[in-house]
Amino acid sequence: MISFGDFEKLEMKVAKVESVEKVPGTDKLYKMVVDTGEKRTIVAGVADQYTPEDLIGKSIVVLTNLEPRKIRGIESNGMLLAAVDSAGKISIIAPMREIAPGTGVH
Repeated sequence: MISFGDFEKLEMKVAKVESVEKVPGTDKLYKMVVDTGEKRTIVAGVADQYTPEDLIGKSIVVLTNLEPRKIRGIESNGMLLAAVDSAGKISIIAPMREIAPGTGVH
């Protein structure tokens, strides 16, 4: 359990996916450039279940206030949110209506 105060520290925003490219030498990683009100690069392990065409131009939800992390030499500045079922099927969390990049998620 975490406190409500801890939950309030999480900064989640709607992001528009601008570009997606496979991280060389990996089966699951994409390097994605997203617009969260500012351009940022994130690395996400969804390449085995989504094509770049599935993602480019779509709105997703990104956790934006994580410390940057180097993954395969790429600095990732956020984490996309997704549900993963018991069989490993990934469903990326996305708004149901069109909404501006950078809009906060509460």
